[in-house]
Amino acid sequence: MPAPPASGIDRRLFLSSLLGVTAAAAGLSGCAEAGAAADTASLKDPLARKVPAGTRLKISSFQNFQQLQLKLAGLGELPFTVDDWLNIGAGPDVINAFRSQSLELANNAGIPPIQAYHQGFDAKIVAINITRRPNYLFATKPGSGIRAVEDFRGKRLAFSQGQAQGVVLLRALKEAGLGYDDAELIPLTSNQFLTALQSGQVDIAPLGNTQAPSYLKQYGDKGARTIPTGVVDLLNLLWAPATVLADRAKAAAVAAYIPYWAKGAVWQYEHPDEWNREYYVRTQNLTLEQAESVTALANKPLFPPSWDEAIAWEQETADLLAEGGYVKRFDVGGLFDRRFEPLAAEAVPEEYRR
Repeated sequence: MPAPPASGIDRRLFLSSLLGVTAAAAGLSGCAEAGAAADTASLKDPLARKVPAGTRLKISSFQNFQQLQLKLAGLGELPFTVDDWLNIGAGPDVINAFRSQSLELANNAGIPPIQAYHQGFDAKIVAINITRRPNYLFATKPGSGIRAVEDFRGKRLAFSQGQAQGVVLLRALKEAGLGYDDAELIPLTSNQFLTALQSGQVDIAPLGNTQAPSYLKQYGDKGARTIPTGVVDLLNLLWAPATVLADRAKAAAVAAYIPYWAKGAVWQYEHPDEWNREYYVRTQNLTLEQAESVTALANKPLFPPSWDEAIAWEQETADLLAEGGYVKRFDVGGLFDRRFEPLAAEAVPEEYRR
C-alpha cells in the first residue's frame, strides 16, 4: 500500500496523478471491458427463470459476514456454486477485483459504482437496501477539542474519494455550510483512518458504527470522542461487472442470490442477540456491551420495489462529487440494471418493502 500523501499536497494535483494510474489500469484491463461493451445488448434480455446447472459465481464476503449471515439464517443452500467468498469490502479493492475477474458480485455503498464509471469500468447495480440511519460517526484524534461539524473548519479531515466514508464527509460539510476549501481533505483509504487518527496525521475521520466502540475504549480517556450527525449513506447495494450480467447463466445466478441476500439481512435484524454473540463477539472481538451498542444503531433493512429514490440519491451523490472536481458529471441511470429491480422486495415481508 503506498504511503499516504503529505498533508500539504494540493488536492487536485494528487487526484490527477491518481487518475493517471487509474487510466493505466483501465488500459491493462481493456480486453475485459471491451467484452462488456460488446455484449451490452444482452443486458436487455429477460432474466432466465432457472439457474443452469454448473453455474458458478465469486462473491464478496468481508470478514466472513455474508457466509455467517446465510448460515445462521438457514439459507446456506444456494442454487449455484460459489467458487470463492472473497474477503473484500472496500470499494477500491472491489473495483480492482472486478477488473482482474477474481470477483463477480459485491456488496457496497453507493459511491463505488460512481467511481468505477469514472474510471471507465462498466458495472451495474442489481439490488438495493435503503439505510435510513447513519452508519458512520466522525471520530476525533486524542486530545482534540472538536465537538461539532462546524468545528471542522481549518482542520485535517480523512477523505476517501472512492468509498462511502468520503461522500458522508462531503454531505456533512455541505449541511454545516462548509465548502471544500474550508478544511484540508487528506486523501486516504478507510483502512488508514485509524492509524491516521492515532498518529495525529488527521484531526477527524469517519468511522463505521462497528469501529467506534473499540476506538473510544482505547482513546476515550485521552480526549478522543465521536461526533454523531444525521448524515446517512442511503444505499447498501449489490453490483456486478457488465461482463458477468451479459452472461445469461451468471445473470440468472445473481438473480437467484438476491432473495437470499435480502432474507439474510431480515434475519439478522430480527435476531440481534444471536448476531451479537456469533458475529460481533465471536469474530470481531467486541464485548457483548459493545456489540449491543452497535446493534442499537442498526438500520432496519428496506428493499424498495421501485428504485426511483435510490437513483435520485445516487445522482445527488455523483453531482456532489462533481462539484468538488472528483468526477465528471454524468447521468447515473445507466448504473442500474432494472431487470433485477423487484427481486429483493418480492423476497421479504411487506414491512421490509419501502
